[in-house]
Amino acid sequence: MTDDLLTVGQVAERFGITVRTLHHYDAIGLVTPSERSWADYRLYSPGDVQRLARVVLLRRLEMPLADIGAVLADDDALTEQLRRRREAVIARLDELNGLVRAIDTALTKEEPMSDYAITEGEMKEIFGTGYDESYDAEAEARWGETDAYKESQRRAKSYTKEQWVRIKAEGDAVMERFAQAKRDGAEPGSEQADAAVQAHRDHIETWFNDVPLPMLRGMGEMFSADPRFAKTYDDVEPDLAPYVTSVITAYCAKRGVDENCGS
Repeated sequence: MTDDLLTVGQVAERFGITVRTLHHYDAIGLVTPSERSWADYRLYSPGDVQRLARVVLLRRLEMPLADIGAVLADDDALTEQLRRRREAVIARLDELNGLVRAIDTALTKEEPMSDYAITEGEMKEIFGTGYDESYDAEAEARWGETDAYKESQRRAKSYTKEQWVRIKAEGDAVMERFAQAKRDGAEPGSEQADAAVQAHRDHIETWFNDVPLPMLRGMGEMFSADPRFAKTYDDVEPDLAPYVTSVITAYCAKRGVDENCGS
């Protein structure tokens, strides 16, 4: 092995990611090691490492994996995405600086800390008819014992009304992405359909909790099986609910979760 080739373990340590993540990137063709050792172990060339550095950066900027491959193949698209995401980071920095000032104010007791918790009325104001408190009870009954549910509850209780408004807007964008895929005739398992599912999964994982594939599949089934969820989707686009179920099912099946796998 030459000095400029790195093992999976060395690359994982350099970038602060797991070996499992590197294997996943290899499996989906996003970053495939160019070389193999005499024992058939993966070896990363300097070019592979450079590509991985870009992938890691884009993931930290919250770009879905499904979109990264296409961006990396187009230098102009990559530059444009980085410019847009830089602007988003700058905006977030302004928000965080404001939060630091608020904390400093509270610590000096110039302004008492707030025990703010969003009310049911505010949730209905933001989500309209899409909010139903009974969903919470059903989610607890279905997933209440899981670490994912507990993490979701912990994080949800920390959000301000402004953050919930942002969550709603991003959720609407995900919904529209599903609707556009359906209008475009994107088949379950197609690149466009999988990208919509990945955006949906990323949205939940960004704001609430990890979504293992069995849970994702169970959610997909619920979207068409539960009339309330189905109406939410079908109000955006006719028959969108069964379409979303089908594309989530195909997405999970491609990753080893079939129809016999429970949620």
